[in-house]
Amino acid sequence: MTSITSAELNYLVFRYLHESGFTHSAFSLGYEAGINKCPIDGNMVPPGALITFVQKGLQYVEMEANLSNSDTDVDDDFSFLQPLDLITKDVHQLRQMIREKKKNLQKEKDKESDKELELERGRVREKEKLEKQEKQEKQERQERQERQERQERQERQERMERQEKQEKERQEKEREREKEKDRIEKDKEREKQHEDQMDTELTTEREDIVLVKHDENGVSGGPEPMDISTSSTFQACEIPSSDVTILEGHTSEVCACAWSPAGSLLASGSGDSTARIWTIADGTCRSNMQNGPSNVLVLKHVKGRTNEKSKDVTTLDWNGDGTLLATGSYDGQARIWSTNGELRSTLSKHKGPIFSLKWNRKGDYLLTGSCDKTAIVWDVKTEEWKQQFEYHTGPTLDVDWRNNVSFATSSTDNMIFVCKIGENRPIKTFSGHQGEVNCVKWDPTGQLLASCSDDITAKIWSMKQEKYVHDLREHAKEIYTIRWSPTGPGTNNPNQQLVLASASFDSTVKLWDVEQGKLLCSLNGHRDPVYSVAFSPNGEYLASGSLDRSMHIWSLKERKIVKTYTGNGGIFEVCWNKEGDKIAACFANNTVCVLDFRM
Repeated sequence: MTSITSAELNYLVFRYLHESGFTHSAFSLGYEAGINKCPIDGNMVPPGALITFVQKGLQYVEMEANLSNSDTDVDDDFSFLQPLDLITKDVHQLRQMIREKKKNLQKEKDKESDKELELERGRVREKEKLEKQEKQEKQERQERQERQERQERQERQERMERQEKQEKERQEKEREREKEKDRIEKDKEREKQHEDQMDTELTTEREDIVLVKHDENGVSGGPEPMDISTSSTFQACEIPSSDVTILEGHTSEVCACAWSPAGSLLASGSGDSTARIWTIADGTCRSNMQNGPSNVLVLKHVKGRTNEKSKDVTTLDWNGDGTLLATGSYDGQARIWSTNGELRSTLSKHKGPIFSLKWNRKGDYLLTGSCDKTAIVWDVKTEEWKQQFEYHTGPTLDVDWRNNVSFATSSTDNMIFVCKIGENRPIKTFSGHQGEVNCVKWDPTGQLLASCSDDITAKIWSMKQEKYVHDLREHAKEIYTIRWSPTGPGTNNPNQQLVLASASFDSTVKLWDVEQGKLLCSLNGHRDPVYSVAFSPNGEYLASGSLDRSMHIWSLKERKIVKTYTGNGGIFEVCWNKEGDKIAACFANNTVCVLDFRM
């Protein structure tokens, strides 16, 4: 509450004395109190101010008694008033002033409270944001750790598989050596028997006994021509070494190979962190041809030492006119090479190994699928990524173009998505597999999609419906790959039936009637998992490659093996050249073989 000063009180008394006619007293007080030096403007003080002030004091006491029972509240109320207000305004006006100033003060307090509340909300939001960020970072760390653990598990599994393969190959060689040893011993035994028989013939005196012994020799030698007959039948089916070219140079297993659609170039990709482009001469192959620098280009994916695990070449594909080769690597990068071995582009965005890679038919886009759960479409001209598709919850295992702008992807999450450039969501989702989907392939017309899975089934899908059209369930183990025949509508062989081939870890290849969804036949000739199948360009033959080290060529008309070749390691991929007179196969023993095919 505002208090009155002594100078103000002296002035009020001075005015009172003066107005009341006490001029001498007023002069004495004015002189002694220094009224002439007082800063108070006399025009502002009304006549009878002292009397009014005393009356106001009485009114104040009255207000003090009536406004509130709390001394504190009264003091607060009168803190709103100035001395001049008390003199110049009546009780009603003073009360009105106090009420208005209280309201204003309350508004200010409410504003302060709202401001404090808003600040508190901001602090809460900031806290929630920090907690969310921490949670997200924790989740990302966990995902990175899980990815790393998965990759480590995968690497361990691959090492174990390689060791198992090597052990199996060693045991096979051991068995072959034992068989060879047995054959040599049997040959020696036969030679000894033959010498004994010759000695017996020379020492026998009677001609009839000699004749009898000749007859007996004919009987005892019966199984021998039978063995020769079996052997000669096998040899007639076995591709002769004169029709085989062995390409040597890789220093680790060769896991991918592909013929150029333009001519005599063959590309191969290996675990030694290189891809190679081999120039294969037209005409007959030369056995064990040593491919020197003149007919092979080495495409190094790492400087310095090779066999670096993170640089494994996992997949490769030629563009439509055979002018560019794309390779995918375990380091998550795709690379584009010219036919003279020049590195044209390095495409980096994936955060995990690339498992599949395909050019579209036009050749302006390259599609890659990676362990980082995504697929990326790259603009080859600008060497930049055009769109990344992040729909899968597990590594992307395979990709395949439907046309120049849409494609299918498959994953370890059991799902298949059909995507289109420019769309932010899949244009079709196929769910139905109960295991990892290893491979997806569109038929020649782009109307049907085939898939195969670890759930031991292959399925046929149509863009016209959600559920699969056919569920193919005849295999006994995981199906690793599938291929459509180059027959039927949209192919160079339109009058032949469209067929789907599936290759499985159950050691068989099965052919399917796509229209009926039924098994046509099962090709049972391998002893170990079949990793690759390929149709000849005319659709009359099928090549299959297996871990049992053999490649069989089947006549689809006769449904039997017409040619076979056995190498020195498991076979990961087989492929025909565009003329259909040569087949390439890549092996676990670091070699690539090219076989002449003539019927």
